[in-house]
Amino acid sequence: MAVYVLLSNLTDEGAKTIKGNPARIKEVNAELEKLGVQVKAQYATLGPYDFVNIVEASDNATVMRVSAELASRGTIKITTLPAMDIDAFIASLG
Repeated sequence: MAVYVLLSNLTDEGAKTIKGNPARIKEVNAELEKLGVQVKAQYATLGPYDFVNIVEASDNATVMRVSAELASRGTIKITTLPAMDIDAFIASLG
């Protein structure tokens, strides 16, 4: 499974949604799993992004489909980054 970092910001609509229903965050995680993406870690953050998620997916197409699905709802804007385990990265250099 490939690893991805999802950096996300809530829109005004998204902020209203989670303020009224904070459990919605976990509901979305369950939806992601049905679409083939497993949430490995999730953090609410201060600074330029509201959330940082570490996810696994079988390929780029799967994670792109999920990012597009979430963005189409109008509640979140996502930056998706492919990530590589540091040991694999070091091995690729040698």
